[in-house]
Amino acid sequence: MQETEETVPAAAVMEASKAMLQKKLFAIFTEATNGMGPVFENMEAHLAYQVGLERDGVLYAAGPLFSDDGERWAGEGMVVIRAENADAAVEIARNDPMHKAGARRFRVRPWMINEGRVSIRLDYSTQTFVMD
Repeated sequence: MQETEETVPAAAVMEASKAMLQKKLFAIFTEATNGMGPVFENMEAHLAYQVGLERDGVLYAAGPLFSDDGERWAGEGMVVIRAENADAAVEIARNDPMHKAGARRFRVRPWMINEGRVSIRLDYSTQTFVMD
């Protein structure tokens, strides 16, 4: 993002939202580089890597980004991770087999969660849950 007079320092955003959560994470935006063939060729290794990040407590959330109408997928995705800093986040993204193979390129952006809600209903008797 280019610095313009329409931007404000991150510190100003932090101050304005100081009563909110301010959970600092990193969003990895990823897109296909050479069509869907290479994406599908690397999907199994990519998903195994993601599950490993989840198991290790690094992965916050991940999944595909569909077309605006929700009917198609062109290989784009978003991965939200916990990382010490931007360099560590880039290294995590770089180690994804999808990126290592060149099937996708990525961009890492710092992200801060301020608002929202996660609701989980867990029924012990049936060992089922619903997440809203």
